[in-house]
Amino acid sequence: MTGEAAFYNDLHLSIAEARRLIEAGADSRHAAAHHPVVATIGSDGSPSQRVMILRHVDWQKRCLRFHTDARSTKLEDLAKNSTASVLIYDPEPKIQLRLSGSAIVHREGAAFDAAWHQSTNFARRCYLAEQAPGIVVAQPTSGLPEWVEGRQPDDAEIAPARDNFAILLFTFHSLEWLYLANSGHRRARWQWDSAAADWCGNWLAP
Repeated sequence: MTGEAAFYNDLHLSIAEARRLIEAGADSRHAAAHHPVVATIGSDGSPSQRVMILRHVDWQKRCLRFHTDARSTKLEDLAKNSTASVLIYDPEPKIQLRLSGSAIVHREGAAFDAAWHQSTNFARRCYLAEQAPGIVVAQPTSGLPEWVEGRQPDDAEIAPARDNFAILLFTFHSLEWLYLANSGHRRARWQWDSAAADWCGNWLAP
């Protein structure tokens, strides 16, 4: 097992590495965790997955923040069933993370205001789309009004986009880890223990 990472046989170091990978996703657009797969349950009971951009991580609250269009069908889905999961895979260390929990959408409040103000006008531009995401259209389209295609709107122009903006807060209570190693894979799961206010982890067979 020579040459394996320090966390190879250590639960505490493994979850510390998981935390590092997740937090890197919010800090750097080049990190693998910057664009995880977020899964929810659709209105017909089937799973629905999409890649979303990780905007912020609060490890102490076990919360990840994403941005979304307020007209998206995922808002209606989450109102009926808040169950959600997040999948992250970093190919360089060959680590897969599966986070399970619940998600809630906010369209107002302090967290919403902070997220809106922290975004650039270019990032906000997609919320100027004239149709809701997923609407059937006759021709290929960016969804954006012609006047804003190919350029960044100014503060006055972007103001109407705020009505279509929302934040999705995902709180996880379970974190599963899979490390693909030449010496033999390692798999573990941690469950949040509310009474102890800490993670409780166990090794799993890969």
